[in-house]
Amino acid sequence: MASLTEGHPPIGIDDINDESKHKKLNTDVVERESGEREMGHSIHRSGSRPQLDLSKAAIQGNFEEKDPTILLPNQSDDISHLALDIGGSLIKLVYFSRHEDRSVNDRRKKSIKEIFGVSNGNRRSYPILGGRLHFVKFETAKINECLDFISSKQLHRGGLDARHWNSDAPDNENAVIKATGGGAFKFADLFKERLGVSIDKEDEMGCLVSGANFLLKAIRHEAFTHMEGQKEFVQIDTNDLFPYLLVNIGSGVSMIKVDGDGKFQRVSGTNVGGGTYWGLGKLLTKCKSFDELLELSQRGDNRTIDMLVGDIYGGMDYSKIGLSASTIASSFGKAISENKNLEDYRPEDISLSLLRMISYNIGQIAYLNALRFGLKRIFFGGFFIRGHAYTMDTISFAVQFWSKGDAQAMFLRHEGFLGALGAFMSYEKHGLDDLMVHHLVERFPMGAPYTGGKIHGPPLGDLNEKISWMEKFVRKGTEITAPVPMAPPGTTGLGGFEVPSSKGDTLRSDASNLNVGVLHLVPTLEVFPLLADPKTYEPNTIDLADHGELEYWFTVLSEHLPDLVDKAVASEGGTEDAKRRGDAFARAFSAHLARLMEEPAAYGKLGLANLLELREECLREFQFVDAYRSIKQRENEASLAVLPDLLMELDSMNEEARLLTLIEGVLAANIFDWGSRACVDLYHKGTIIEIYRMSRNKMQRPWRVDDFDLFKERVLGSGEKKPHPHKRALLFVDNAGADVVLGMLPLARELLRRGTEVVLVANSLPALNDVTAMELPDIVAEAAKHCDILRRAAEAGGLLVDVMINAADVNKENFSSVPLMVVENGCGSPCIDLRQVSSELAAAAKDADLVILEGMGRSLHTNYNAQFKCDALKLAMVKNQRLAEKLIKGNIYDCVCRYEPASSDLQSSSLC
Repeated sequence: MASLTEGHPPIGIDDINDESKHKKLNTDVVERESGEREMGHSIHRSGSRPQLDLSKAAIQGNFEEKDPTILLPNQSDDISHLALDIGGSLIKLVYFSRHEDRSVNDRRKKSIKEIFGVSNGNRRSYPILGGRLHFVKFETAKINECLDFISSKQLHRGGLDARHWNSDAPDNENAVIKATGGGAFKFADLFKERLGVSIDKEDEMGCLVSGANFLLKAIRHEAFTHMEGQKEFVQIDTNDLFPYLLVNIGSGVSMIKVDGDGKFQRVSGTNVGGGTYWGLGKLLTKCKSFDELLELSQRGDNRTIDMLVGDIYGGMDYSKIGLSASTIASSFGKAISENKNLEDYRPEDISLSLLRMISYNIGQIAYLNALRFGLKRIFFGGFFIRGHAYTMDTISFAVQFWSKGDAQAMFLRHEGFLGALGAFMSYEKHGLDDLMVHHLVERFPMGAPYTGGKIHGPPLGDLNEKISWMEKFVRKGTEITAPVPMAPPGTTGLGGFEVPSSKGDTLRSDASNLNVGVLHLVPTLEVFPLLADPKTYEPNTIDLADHGELEYWFTVLSEHLPDLVDKAVASEGGTEDAKRRGDAFARAFSAHLARLMEEPAAYGKLGLANLLELREECLREFQFVDAYRSIKQRENEASLAVLPDLLMELDSMNEEARLLTLIEGVLAANIFDWGSRACVDLYHKGTIIEIYRMSRNKMQRPWRVDDFDLFKERVLGSGEKKPHPHKRALLFVDNAGADVVLGMLPLARELLRRGTEVVLVANSLPALNDVTAMELPDIVAEAAKHCDILRRAAEAGGLLVDVMINAADVNKENFSSVPLMVVENGCGSPCIDLRQVSSELAAAAKDADLVILEGMGRSLHTNYNAQFKCDALKLAMVKNQRLAEKLIKGNIYDCVCRYEPASSDLQSSSLC
């Protein structure tokens, strides 16, 4: 029956052809202690390592820059930005580049730093933080293409941006780059000949463990399960990570028990691995490549060649011992009794039978080792897996079957790069030890010579080459959008387990082509300190795991694309260059959507916020910095012109009527959203003031979600009881124009006159017509000309430092000059993930006791269910019928006023 192969104990390590490794590896615990410990991590350091000479180091340019360039005039050794894992089939390359963008001298930032004591983050002497990690793959057989890539980008010399460090420094003949894998020995002379660099060879197993530990700690959606074709991402508690079992499936298989940073032990393995599958498959099917063999398996039916339990028991289960009729009793067992030769069996069936036989045995041996050591987690990686859905399914079923559901197989999105990343981390001062999960932002560029580590052509020199490549890339129909031949429905053969429902047209052999993006290392990002429980916080409200929901929102984004392209091109003057870039953007974003429609989990856990951010990143990639710039300016001017009349009207009211009018004003003004199709249609029918008045006239209570009375009681009190004012309020603003000028600014003014400090929180980068932190001070300054409350508060908050106070103009109303401040939120999206906010917002939040989230993106698409340690008010007009139905069981243009007081027992909102 289904049993472990009997015989000699397995020796299999990752490369069974490298006998030197057999002598070096044993089952003793391998401990590596760094001579220099950082953040309590033990990381293996090589004996020959580049060192930083910090003498006379100086910051180049403006000291107020977010990511200042550091000059090291006395640096003699090159600091390599490159590490490789050179295997028998693939070369995996990890390289670092600094951010190209530089912040301008911003008076607002300087003021905020002084008020809140904000630093530049945890930047250390080696400025890797504030840069990017790139992941690239090459075929080892085409190593010269890899060398050309390294040379063109000068990665062996510290990268193209190395000139910012010391442009006059001579080339260093002693340059060293880190590498692991058998090719580090095999190709050392070639690297010296072609690039003039020496290879510093790092221990392969140590690199695998180091890379895995980093990824599991630093990447939020790194680990996932894969059952019946469905990816489910697993959130790993970094405080409960160790110990775990790392199963690396190369030519052979190594099973490594990892007990901590730098502490691991190879506890088992098997010589039946990827090499076995490829070798036997090549002999039996005549396939010329590993990928070709995998593709064959997708069209296979192993029932024609495997002996199943049902074949022995007349189609019946052997229920007494828990074996179903579909259990594989003997792999290739039918070949014994049938009078057939090799050519009588389909290659597809042979490939699938081989795949199942090897995967099941690896899964079983892995589980038995986890059971032996009492390990809760098993992570699989290595060349054999390669993101192949059937392989992951088969291993997962094996672990589930033998553990009776007590254990799960888990896989890593970056599993192919574990060794290269570990080699990178072996550099001194690599800067990765200090990173936490909120410091990393993964982005998925399209306009590059590679996507997700898959090479498509030579490296690109400038944006023009990128656009040309994008045009050819999409026209040809690439791996991103081209269909892969699928197995016919109804095939079977999962030995020992039920047939996955995904068998058929839902799995791809290239499932991981775009699973690896570029990691942006941003040291100034922090977790929002007012989240009630950051560990359970989930920003996305819309569940895109529902295919119908996914299809709907993809349609919305696709329909909005032509209008967005028009705005983007117009923002750049409508030039031919802008039109070409606009076309490239549309092609790129459409390709992203097509890829995600095929496999929603391709880029990690997918929410609506991720889609909207992807669109903005794609715009920026083709250098559309602010597509709605002119529209925002026009709407700001129109709204500021009518602001004095609105403030005069508000001041004529009693406080209760005024507070209601202010909330109505925020809700009414939130209609101005160029990301909404309904709003765009309204723009074509009237001016913004006409639309605003129409919206105000429709403000009839009760609203769909109406907690205004609760909020009013907290602000104004009831009867003789007058509550203390909030100490500091964080107002997350949304759109430019009427939304911020006629909605949020008057509300901020009311809080200020009640003695509450106000912090306006806005985007760091443009997104649609959202106002940015860079634009807000000018808007406030203009508004302050008509309001002494705003002027005095803006002066106190450092926004109007050059304005002279005219005592004759001071309103005699008694109020304290509490500050009005502006901070950036750390993102450039219509939504916000509060697990990653700017350090200045995190600093401002520490004394805040009121959070106001305004707009669909920040309070509905994300954060509608978020809970806070302080009072929270969520305000939005719903401008999408689907969202209204799903979230509040209402209709388009319904309003949400959701108030949640600071309490462990949060009250439910009043749904009317």
